[in-house]
Amino acid sequence: MGAAEPLTLFDVGPPPAPMPPNHLLRVRRVYAEPAAAESPRGREVLGRFPDAEVVEVPSHWQIPELHGNAGNVDRWVRVKTETLVLGVRKGLATRPNGRSANFIAPGPANGCAMACAYCYVPRRKGFANPITVFTNIEQITAHLRRHVARQGPKTEPDQCDPDAWVYDIGENSDCSVDALVSDNVADLVTTFRGLPTAKASFATKYVNRGLLGLDPAGRTRVRFSLMPDDDARVLDVRTSRVAERIAAVDDFVAAGYEVHLNLSPVVLRPGWEEDWGRLLERLDDELGPAAKAQAAAEVIFLTHNEALHEVNLGWHPTAEQLLWRPDLQEPKRSQNGQDNVRYRAGIKRAAVARLRELVARHAPWLDIRYAF
Repeated sequence: MGAAEPLTLFDVGPPPAPMPPNHLLRVRRVYAEPAAAESPRGREVLGRFPDAEVVEVPSHWQIPELHGNAGNVDRWVRVKTETLVLGVRKGLATRPNGRSANFIAPGPANGCAMACAYCYVPRRKGFANPITVFTNIEQITAHLRRHVARQGPKTEPDQCDPDAWVYDIGENSDCSVDALVSDNVADLVTTFRGLPTAKASFATKYVNRGLLGLDPAGRTRVRFSLMPDDDARVLDVRTSRVAERIAAVDDFVAAGYEVHLNLSPVVLRPGWEEDWGRLLERLDDELGPAAKAQAAAEVIFLTHNEALHEVNLGWHPTAEQLLWRPDLQEPKRSQNGQDNVRYRAGIKRAAVARLRELVARHAPWLDIRYAF
């Protein structure tokens, strides 16, 4: 499929201001479904990248230059930096979860500008998978309001939350980065602010201080993902540094967010216990009383994938020295049918117990909601 002529957009007043310079996104090409580009949200996004070439595509799933293109392994980070996709989300389904959240909401985006070496999101569309913004945000928020209304009040506490139904709004993207590109995340925060029986929730590895002005009123939970910095410098490619994430916690609590911590992924390698102990000590030293009083954690040990291992060897082989450990790992069939590998049951059981001990010793205020 060749590139089409640039799309002609409707003239509806002054264009949005271009996005301020950002090291994650220097968008040069936007692949866009026509309906997405011509929508109010689509015009807003294109206004943030006025110099980008706009290429019409029939579907955000049908972009041969991106999806399933093995040649993009050599351009992994460049694709994520320079490419954006606009689409209309067709299926608006909210799925039960029960682990991190009660429900997985239809997200406002998929893909990511960051490039964490263990991330499962590239498997969704194949290879680099840059950000796809879904422009029909009004339909997404209306769907969620209806779904929350059908649940009624939460009558029994669970590991997700004692009082509210929790909806993960960022299963296949990082909402903090998505908020640089469009106002979809702001619209979701506003939506949940008006839903007293529910909370939005998303995990992030990026500190976007623009979110501090959204007034979430306690109805949005931000889960900052943390790991020892030595691991993050190899595995968390293009993310905010761990020190920056820790420094942001108190500010997000003060701005009205509930802030939890994802101790994730836990990677087993020589010295892992000492480094996690030091990280937990740092949390104890640096977080304020308000943050500690409302904090809780998810502990997630590494799950990897042979196909992703092969891809990583093409662009970031150093990461695989940490991630691919056949001496410690065994096959695992995931809930979505993926053939993954995880730490062997006995090894993982002992490691989970050891990390719980480290949390109890160094950060006893940190409640572990679940560990697996």
